[in-house]
Amino acid sequence: MSTLTLEPKVEPIENDSKDTLLEIKNLKKFFPVKKGLLQFGKEQTFVQAVNDVSFSILKGETYGLVGESGCGKSTTGRTLLKLTEPTAGEAIYNRNDIFKLSGQELRKVRQDIQMVFQDPYSSLNPRKRIGKTLEEPLIIHNIGDAKERTEIVMEVLSKVGLQLEHYYRYPHEFSGGQRQRIGLARALIVNPKILIMDEPVSALDVSIQSQILNLLKTLQSDLSLSYLFISHDMSVVRHISDRIGVMYLGRLVEEAPTDELFANPLHPYTQALLSAVPVPKSGAKRERIILKGELPSPLDPPAGCVFHTRCPFAMDICKTQIPQNKQIENGHRIACHLYNE
Repeated sequence: MSTLTLEPKVEPIENDSKDTLLEIKNLKKFFPVKKGLLQFGKEQTFVQAVNDVSFSILKGETYGLVGESGCGKSTTGRTLLKLTEPTAGEAIYNRNDIFKLSGQELRKVRQDIQMVFQDPYSSLNPRKRIGKTLEEPLIIHNIGDAKERTEIVMEVLSKVGLQLEHYYRYPHEFSGGQRQRIGLARALIVNPKILIMDEPVSALDVSIQSQILNLLKTLQSDLSLSYLFISHDMSVVRHISDRIGVMYLGRLVEEAPTDELFANPLHPYTQALLSAVPVPKSGAKRERIILKGELPSPLDPPAGCVFHTRCPFAMDICKTQIPQNKQIENGHRIACHLYNE
């Protein structure tokens, strides 16, 4: 079974520091497994949810993080805000490591970096009117007096496409799309610089999805926001993202600008993901790549490259050595032995 081990750092990521807003370095999040009767006397085991992930978010861009369910993308987003404690790594924002902050310093960072969850209804108090719910972040961060807070809430409701009378309604009186707009309003109320969005449109109808995505683009332009957009839907990520990182079993296997990734996917896992995306042109076809085998457990991931058990191009080296994350060309990085010298 797997034990908690640290590995050599990957090749450093080169970015213009003037444009980098948030930089994540070698992030790990391992969840310890509680020992039961069957594990008595054995070494502590861990679920390796996120393992050595590094990427950066630039000013004004949308960074898409994609992968199938269980790959660790949502855990990555929650760990960046210390909603769950990291096992190792750094998250550099304003020259400070978020993971080393606490108290008032961490509260200030959380004002600048807000999160939008997949299911806004579960995070809304059914007994509170929406206006009062939206005022709570302002109270926590000591922004304005009672009158000013009401005015701020009214302004933000308008920005996300809701009416002023919605201030007085309860959560059950809204549709799914409206609740997601409320979730956006709550994140925007403290004037953040970065939004971490975890599957923000996956529970919505396609027509409502397009409305929310267009709203996100408008808000990004108007408010100079940066997004970390987490999703399993490649079509949605392609529509909104400037760059995309592809995760598999806790590791980042490929990263590239959006157009480059869709035009020239290099990693076999990325190729398989994109082969499942419908082609919009009439009569056009794309060869479907079907991955064989089951997704391995993060409790006991394969040695070497974690994808080698399902990869059609696996070599002997893939079974023993973890591939380095290397830059193939400008902005296009990949962790695969097929592209090692």
